[in-house]
Amino acid sequence: MKLIKMTKEKIVLAYSGGLDTSVILKWLIDKGYDVIAFLADLGQKEDFALAEKKALKIGAKKVYIEDIKEEFITDFIFPSIRANAVYEGRYLLGTSLARPLIAKKQVEIAKLEKTRFVSHGATGKGNDQVRFELTYYVLMPDARVIAPWKEQDFLAKFQGREDMIEYAKENGIPIKATKDKPYSSDSNIMHISYEAGVLEDPNFSPDDSMFELTTSPKSAPNKETNIEIEFSNGNPIKLKNLDDDMVKSTPLELFQYLNEIGGVNGIGRIDMVENRFVGIKSRGVYETPAGTILHIAHRDLEGLTMDREVMHIRDTLIPKFSELIYYGFWFSPEMEFLRSAFDKCQEYVTGKVRLGLYKGNVVVKGRESKYSLYKKSIASMDIAGGYEQRDAVGFIKLNALRLIASADRIKVPKH
Repeated sequence: MKLIKMTKEKIVLAYSGGLDTSVILKWLIDKGYDVIAFLADLGQKEDFALAEKKALKIGAKKVYIEDIKEEFITDFIFPSIRANAVYEGRYLLGTSLARPLIAKKQVEIAKLEKTRFVSHGATGKGNDQVRFELTYYVLMPDARVIAPWKEQDFLAKFQGREDMIEYAKENGIPIKATKDKPYSSDSNIMHISYEAGVLEDPNFSPDDSMFELTTSPKSAPNKETNIEIEFSNGNPIKLKNLDDDMVKSTPLELFQYLNEIGGVNGIGRIDMVENRFVGIKSRGVYETPAGTILHIAHRDLEGLTMDREVMHIRDTLIPKFSELIYYGFWFSPEMEFLRSAFDKCQEYVTGKVRLGLYKGNVVVKGRESKYSLYKKSIASMDIAGGYEQRDAVGFIKLNALRLIASADRIKVPKH
């Protein structure tokens, strides 16, 4: 009788080394998969050698570690900065921007390993599941997605983080999370986010000891840090510390240095309740020093260089652009359309912005550009030339015509 050797399916897991994905790695092995762990180096403070050793100890057949910091900055963060992307007016989208890149690399590894099976540790309540899986299906339409937090037997075994902590202890999986400190965090070069656990009470104030990237503004230096950022077509290309002449000109060095000096000065903390794509409100705490500084500087330079009507039309599209990133539609036809439009409006956003960093504040001190649309000869209140003030009489009368016609319909509040 001939024996038939059954081969296991290979599956590529987006692995962080944290509690959830370490437990999932073991669970997938128990389900009969050969697990290939993928660790994305996005600038988080992680001992990747230790994480690799941990994955192999748990039972991973292979571990890929990819340094994608530069690609993250140039192909994801900078386009977001150029678009002034902010979700619900506050969140600078650090996690949202990272997920499609991780999923993109995961698909590349899956194709290299000749498998269609991919997995992630995102829960069925959050946004990351959508960001991962939409990217999988765009870049590998025949993908087979194993999402444990949406599998009945996984949900029956793990009701929450406490069950996972106990499971990790039982299986000898080393973890950082404890029952005494149950909130979770996710970091990359753009930001650190904190959620869950004690933070699920929206009225709970986290202690300063939780924050890893920024000093409390109360403890920040009493001396202002003065910098100058140079942009070309909306992209930051050079940073100069005006206090000590330190210069950074590569995207990675520039971003790392801004995180350093922004963090020291207590810049970029946000605590908010936001609306997840799945319809649940959630509380998130974020630290985004470099992103906050670049957002403020870039937006200010646009005021000097961008045409009014172009800016006003573009501004109406920012909420949609930000929403697409947050919801997970980075790779989509509508995102390609918006990015093309946004790139067009950035062709003259070139110049320098001077800023002061002080105790959580980013103060714009000046800006200059060879493409400046600000003309002192016209704008000045002290110079008569360049503008015929009497022309404003007709301008105002023409704009008043429809108001005069509706005058009897306009209700004026009485006090």
